[in-house]
Amino acid sequence: MTQEPTVPESLAGIGATALGVALLRAQESSRPDRLFDDPYARHFLQAVDPAFSPWAAGASAATARFLQVMAEQVAVRTRFLDRALLEAAERGCEQVVLLACGMDARAFRLAWPPGTKVFELDFADVLAFKAAVLDSRGATAACHRVEVATDLRQDWPRALTESGFNPGRPAAWLAEGILYALPPEAADLLLDRITALSAPASMLALDHMKDSELLRSARADISAELVDLWRGGPTENLDAWLARRGWQPAVTDIAEAAAACERPIPPAFDPARPSAGRGWLATAHLPKPR
Repeated sequence: MTQEPTVPESLAGIGATALGVALLRAQESSRPDRLFDDPYARHFLQAVDPAFSPWAAGASAATARFLQVMAEQVAVRTRFLDRALLEAAERGCEQVVLLACGMDARAFRLAWPPGTKVFELDFADVLAFKAAVLDSRGATAACHRVEVATDLRQDWPRALTESGFNPGRPAAWLAEGILYALPPEAADLLLDRITALSAPASMLALDHMKDSELLRSARADISAELVDLWRGGPTENLDAWLARRGWQPAVTDIAEAAAACERPIPPAFDPARPSAGRGWLATAHLPKPR
């Protein structure tokens, strides 16, 4: 018998951003000119009581405004990170680690090379909800998928290695929608831990953004809790932050990434708007010893 999805408390408050991203991915997937296709995103929203989450409640004026501000950023970001992970897997990174994966369905929707193992890290109740929704739809992973129930504030490297991750083999890491929600010292610790677990030829893909008047206003319309979501992340620019730990970074401004996808600049990151901020997409590679 298929387990009935139970919405976890971890998806309330700030954790509800996972459902917000699902809504944005479902919206993008419905476009004829979509940058990616995530057929699972809408199922997560359908499994949530509208009284529980504004993202499942339909298009209120507040959610519509937030979607307008963030839709293009999430679309371009998802396309960029999808490609980075697949290219890394095709180059030999047979281990892929999705940190704080939320409602990420990449293990199911991407065409992974044979032998790829995808580790999904998040709270146990988030993983259980996600699995129940996917199981109810008969979804089948396109890789060897491993759930790792853990908290990024705790000893997640131990949980990951105990789940079969091999630090001696190259890995592709994803830190999506994480850095800006961390205080600087927590962001540093996250990268230090990733680096310590990464063999040469590993790859790290991530995004980061600066807060702005436009973003704060849009978040305030949704929830007071979301206003304080931004904690700053790294105190130095991404190039220096990554290079100082031995990574070779390639950082792209979100406006440039949008132009490459033939999409308008996301309003929250449009330099022509005085109330906007900056946003970046990045990959970094750990070189092999010479």
